[in-house]
Amino acid sequence: MNVIPVAYLASYMLSLLGNSVAGIALPLIVLQVTGSALGAGAVAAATAIPAVLAGLVMGVVIDRINRRTSSVITDLVSAASIAALPLIDLISGLSLGWFILFGIIGSLGDVPGMTARDALLPAIVRHGGIGAERLMGIRETLGAAALLLGPAAAGTLMVLFDGSTVLWITAATSLSAALLTLVIPRRVGVVFVPTRAAGSARTSGWTQLRDGWRVLFRSPFLVMTTTLSLISVIVLSSMQGLILPVHFSLIDQPGMLGFVLTALAGGMLVGGTIYSVAGARGRRRTWFLIGLFGSAAGFGVIAVLPDVWVVFAGAFIVGLSSGLFGSLIGVLMIERIPEQMRGRVMGTQNAIMTAAPAVGIVAAAVLTEYAGVNVAAIALAGVWIIALALGVFARPLRSLERGSAGPGGAETVVNERA
Repeated sequence: MNVIPVAYLASYMLSLLGNSVAGIALPLIVLQVTGSALGAGAVAAATAIPAVLAGLVMGVVIDRINRRTSSVITDLVSAASIAALPLIDLISGLSLGWFILFGIIGSLGDVPGMTARDALLPAIVRHGGIGAERLMGIRETLGAAALLLGPAAAGTLMVLFDGSTVLWITAATSLSAALLTLVIPRRVGVVFVPTRAAGSARTSGWTQLRDGWRVLFRSPFLVMTTTLSLISVIVLSSMQGLILPVHFSLIDQPGMLGFVLTALAGGMLVGGTIYSVAGARGRRRTWFLIGLFGSAAGFGVIAVLPDVWVVFAGAFIVGLSSGLFGSLIGVLMIERIPEQMRGRVMGTQNAIMTAAPAVGIVAAAVLTEYAGVNVAAIALAGVWIIALALGVFARPLRSLERGSAGPGGAETVVNERA
């Protein structure tokens, strides 16, 4: 493996790790400073909408400038927004307003940063001498490792250091991610625009954004894969963000939630590793169905809310299946989203996925309040069964092999518009 994929993957890992640490440490620091749980909730709420809007709008920018550059800039925005907090603390002291302000600024780099890295993937495959299956499998494995290490690292840092020091360390991970991305040659990030589409670069940003949405929503393949990913995010986030916390609280074992999340991340790590080694072998449809049915089995086990150890097993199965499913979907996105549209299409997808957990958790909370946690858990598993049926029977998902986009694929939409 040459330096290009190594630098990309190391940068990706550091960025995710920094976000994972910040996701745990920042609410704790807000609580320490303000003494208010409502304050921590206000910071999270204030940053959610800007993050979604930035994901939608910044895709146009990512399609216009060098993608390595856009990835570096978004990491620098994240680093600066975190580093500003301890600086303000030294100068005048922190208050809730400062956390909200720099939380909003940081959110402007989060989803666009994710999109910039996603948009770089085809170029990493082309220039890095690495297969798409191996690259996506390793990326999923590193994501799972960050999910495992982040909370533990955050807890350890909060015990060893004060909040300001932890923030400096978190900012340093984003800065290091930006510096590692600079190791990738600039030519790798150049946006390839086919001759027929070159004239569109002179159109307005709104027109380009609308064209990206048109590509996404007029492609049956992209609509179906985005829908499946969306349902997966909603079900998984609702299970781990509400159903399981309520369940473990009711049985007086709240500490078990952390072990469930560890089992989930462990499964994702194993699934990503398997796909990186064996994903290029066999039919993609087979991998796809294994991921779908495995997730259904795991969610079904969890939904019954059985013995704690059985819940752990269900979480591991979900993680394993998600590692396989996520890796395959990543490969398909590399192949089937037009190069010149990647920022806009993936920015929209990432914005939708960012908003999805809140929607799922609110719906699960309402169902739990009025029907009970067991009914809510079974209902969520039922939602995934619907997704399973869509994945099995949907015509656009029957042929997933390389070069088999077929009529109505994303490529067709672009060609029609060219």
